[in-house]
Amino acid sequence: MKLNHLNLTVDDAGAAASFLTTYFGMTEIGRNNDNFIFLTDENGIVLSLMKGKDASYPANFHIGFIRSGRSEVDAIHQRLEADGFHPGPPSEHHGYTFYVKAPGGFTVECLS
Repeated sequence: MKLNHLNLTVDDAGAAASFLTTYFGMTEIGRNNDNFIFLTDENGIVLSLMKGKDASYPANFHIGFIRSGRSEVDAIHQRLEADGFHPGPPSEHHGYTFYVKAPGGFTVECLS
């Protein structure tokens, strides 16, 4: 058995979807206007982004993307910085990692 579906309630589903497709390689597979958008990745997980009011997550909640090496993490970090997002610098913790607040109100971890 494997996890194959996750739903996130976000304040802007369109912006969240654009962020995840632009920087983290997800692909849009369907939508109901900008209120309910479905994404997938190369492993087949379905991530649904549902617009909702007052969505909030606990301080440590995040979704993560594991990359094959430090250079991939650095490349994503540089693209985010160039486009006006301000993730903390990558550092060594449980891997080489950084966190960034995504449009929609949730946090994304990128690590190797």
